[in-house]
Amino acid sequence: MVQVRQRVLIALAALSLAALPVLAQKFYPDDPLEREPRPLDVKTAEAQNLNDYYDFFRNTFWPPDREQIKHHNPLPSEAINTLGEVPDSTWFTNRVGSRPMTVDELVRGPGTDDPPSTSGPWTVVSGKNQGVQPGLIIRDARRKRYFLKFDPMSYPDMATAADVIGAKFFYDLGYNTPQNYIVRFPRSRLRVAPQSRYRGENGQERQMTEKDIEDVLAKVPRGADGRYRGMASRDVGGDLIGPFRYSGTRSDDPNDIVRHERRRDLRGLYVFAAWLNHTDSKSINSMDTIVDEGGVHYIKHFLIDFGAILGSDTFEPKSPRAGNVFLFSWKPSAMQFATLGFDVKPWMRLHYPDLPGAGHFQYEDFDPEHWTSNYPNPAFELRTPGDLYWAAKKVMAFRDEDIRAIVATGQYDDARTAEWISRCLIERRNRIGRAFFAEELPLDHFAVRGGRLEFEDLAAEYGFHAPQRYSVAWSVFDNATGRRTSIPNATTFQVPAAHAEYLAARIHSADPDKTVTVYLRGRQVVGIDRTP
Repeated sequence: MVQVRQRVLIALAALSLAALPVLAQKFYPDDPLEREPRPLDVKTAEAQNLNDYYDFFRNTFWPPDREQIKHHNPLPSEAINTLGEVPDSTWFTNRVGSRPMTVDELVRGPGTDDPPSTSGPWTVVSGKNQGVQPGLIIRDARRKRYFLKFDPMSYPDMATAADVIGAKFFYDLGYNTPQNYIVRFPRSRLRVAPQSRYRGENGQERQMTEKDIEDVLAKVPRGADGRYRGMASRDVGGDLIGPFRYSGTRSDDPNDIVRHERRRDLRGLYVFAAWLNHTDSKSINSMDTIVDEGGVHYIKHFLIDFGAILGSDTFEPKSPRAGNVFLFSWKPSAMQFATLGFDVKPWMRLHYPDLPGAGHFQYEDFDPEHWTSNYPNPAFELRTPGDLYWAAKKVMAFRDEDIRAIVATGQYDDARTAEWISRCLIERRNRIGRAFFAEELPLDHFAVRGGRLEFEDLAAEYGFHAPQRYSVAWSVFDNATGRRTSIPNATTFQVPAAHAEYLAARIHSADPDKTVTVYLRGRQVVGIDRTP
């Protein structure tokens, strides 16, 4: 078992599990791996704080892998198996698109059974009335901890709904997220803990008072019934040690051996962020925590804080430029200066429906290939066609009814808002599939049935193009040397009766530059290589 773990960890640190530059052998008996080995024990790790301004300036002006980003020549993605898929790990768990999921499962997301208890008061242990939006940290009657957030006064439902919806979508896509709940409560439910701390508008911390709660609630909407609406985010548990970075690795985590900017699950996150308009996808909106599962302590990686997705920017609707240009970029800035502001882009002319809870969210001008986060994210900047295809498959796996059901968990008071958000996500989903299935040969779900190699053309399956004809050439694959020996006249999808441990089928359409090579060990599909 130790040898297997060592081999896998070494393989994950190389170009990918599909191609090991230091060893000729391509496949091992346990390929394709569905999950990484059990993590090594980590009892302590240094808590790290990340300055938001430092992260902005570093990734905007001095990003890691600068030359690769500049010339758009990224190294191959890592932390993938021989099928090009991401194995289950401390970062990612395969869910939608990897197995059938019911609407109920998708709606459940990270959990729906642990909202704050209403059997007693909520004790406020700390709070703030500064920054983009005020918030409180509470303990319910069971002493469970929650982060309580609110909507801006003029845009009820906007940020709280986004936070709940985002946690479910990103969880279903495979990431670790907190349990987020819409809550409605009277002022009488909140009481100050004796040793609670409070950070006021001047940024200074002191002991909290009941008046401080009044000051926080004075800035948030109140329903006609006198209750307040909030979003309660359940503490993810464990020993919180701060955010992860989208580049490099943690030196105090022996399981963290793949540079983050090369991980497919973080590069592919670009597509998910584009779909949900998570322009604030940066390190500070993540959290590492040391958890104890099955007697093993290890660092688990979470995405958190989704109040700035969809059309919400947490404290106000998103600017129309969000998702279209970085907060700072030389070229657009120079163009605006040179034209005295008359270089009007299409996104500047967009009109949004008069739905305060929706903020500024749209699909008409959505271009998934050129969507941007607020500022450069190293993993996003190094994305490859393979990363985009992998992620697009998962986005397309959400059916219309799935999307509408998840959006409904945001509990928008105006049904038109939920319908608009759903419509935008459905249209944006389709644009993602159309764009990224065109960059690769979108053949998938390979299997041998009745002696034939079968597969699905995902672009045809989703109606992006008509069914096409595909050609195939078979060869014997030498797993020890990587050499392929062509099998004469083997040009149908019937698996040839060759006396070999491994076979390779190279498939292409009318475009010979886009190919998929499928590797068989007996009748099992064990590997997939895609070009370009």
